[in-house]
Amino acid sequence: MRTVSAGHTAFAAVMIAVGLFGLIRGDFGPVWEPVPDAVPARQFLIYLCALVSVACGAGLLSPRTAAPAAGVLLSLLLVWLLFFRVPVVVRKPAVEVSWEGCGETAVMVAGAWVLYAGLAAKRARARLGFATGEQGLRIARVSFGLALIPLGVAHLVYLKETAALVPAWLPWHSAWAYLTGCTYIAAGIAVLTGIRARAAAALTAVQMGLFSVLVWLPIIAAGSRIAFQWSETVLSFALTAAAWVMADSYRGSAAG
Repeated sequence: MRTVSAGHTAFAAVMIAVGLFGLIRGDFGPVWEPVPDAVPARQFLIYLCALVSVACGAGLLSPRTAAPAAGVLLSLLLVWLLFFRVPVVVRKPAVEVSWEGCGETAVMVAGAWVLYAGLAAKRARARLGFATGEQGLRIARVSFGLALIPLGVAHLVYLKETAALVPAWLPWHSAWAYLTGCTYIAAGIAVLTGIRARAAAALTAVQMGLFSVLVWLPIIAAGSRIAFQWSETVLSFALTAAAWVMADSYRGSAAG
């Protein structure tokens, strides 16, 4: 079993935060959006996702429960990706934000998959060999690489909105929006091809972390009570943690 990395701990912490956020709001946490109002037992799903987030986040912090916690979290995130994110892309393929949302969930899937691939016990490896070990790690990396591309494209398509988020004390807001968008796309290609993949994953985690700290944290620190801004802040830190887990997965590897 892998030793617990800083990214592993950060991922556990943000999942607890996602769950608490959902419980406090009485609505889906940012990782578990969107769910149409017409979905049966929607209120039950809200609290189920919140409680699973808290339980799995806490479980990841204990060596005895880390593997099953990662497995449960991965399973639920995959369900969310396939049943709530992918259908939006199918219905609105020309709307880039549909792809962006799918990419965000895929980043979280990749982070959980990296943890499960490394933590799964021998019995699970025998039953689910494709999802564990090096094979599982390869699938997680492909998911991560593919997910980064629509995130980058979103920065370019929604250039005005992205530029507006750049801190006022930085010059050339549009240039920063272009740069971060192109960086995501380049990082996605690097991870998919295995060329400088380790550096690409690490730089992606740094970029997401800087976005969390320089953009969203000051908004919250200024006293924002807007639910969307709080949700985006939590999501940004969750994506950062998932990218951190991915970057950690290359330690001691010949890849990239």
